[in-house]
Amino acid sequence: MPEADEVDDEEEMPLSLRLSIADTLTLGNATCGFMAVYFTTTGILIPHLTDSQESGMARNSAATAVILMLCAAVFDLFDGLVARKLRSSPMGAELDNLSDLISFGLAPAYFVLVYGMVADDASQKVAAVGAVVVLLAVVLRLARFSCVTVKDGTFQGMPSPFGALTVVSIVLLELPFVATLLAILGTAWLMVSRVEYPKPRGRLAVGMLSWIVLGMGLLAAWAFGAPGGQLLLQTGCALQLVMGAVIPLFATARRVNNFRDNRREARAAQLP
Repeated sequence: MPEADEVDDEEEMPLSLRLSIADTLTLGNATCGFMAVYFTTTGILIPHLTDSQESGMARNSAATAVILMLCAAVFDLFDGLVARKLRSSPMGAELDNLSDLISFGLAPAYFVLVYGMVADDASQKVAAVGAVVVLLAVVLRLARFSCVTVKDGTFQGMPSPFGALTVVSIVLLELPFVATLLAILGTAWLMVSRVEYPKPRGRLAVGMLSWIVLGMGLLAAWAFGAPGGQLLLQTGCALQLVMGAVIPLFATARRVNNFRDNRREARAAQLP
């Protein structure tokens, strides 16, 4: 009898651990996040520590790292869509959280840390504190997402992919260090706040994908020194910050309109 139980367990385990298409996309998300850390280390940090840093190589490595985070956001966008259309394995939710932690928690936090080490006007210790705050904000946000149920169609707090892209956009803007740090801390607060953000579905998902592709193009133009590439990149980064502040207003406006409609219906129901 024990031998029969062991055979049954061996036959059931592969079924429960079988990866779906959505899970494969999620693993692509994690891979992009790890490679972003790799390029940040080999192309920016190590050359700086060995006094062999070239501005062109650092620019290319920074662009590559951010493009990989953008690719991770694409994988994160599509794994949810595929999971809803097809199916996900029992590990789907856990894989998604772990991958998001790598790509949108560790990678941008490490980007901030390295920025504090290589920038002329930055403080390494203060930047390290900012990096830890970003990482912990993503950890708390992902944990809350797994435990708290919110109404359909919205996120509570800035989604971690959007937050990660906003953090790296702040760094790429090359603002004064104090302004950069305050903007990063503000983004971390938005990720753990109760501010509502709409989920990327339908036209919004298409718009987000288009914005990501445009961001990749701007980063490539900047990396290869195209005419006006610096200005185009800074414009795109500034727009990312503006969207982070403006997008919640749409969810707020919709909530206010729904509240007004419900109040009108309640008043109409009370009339004789």
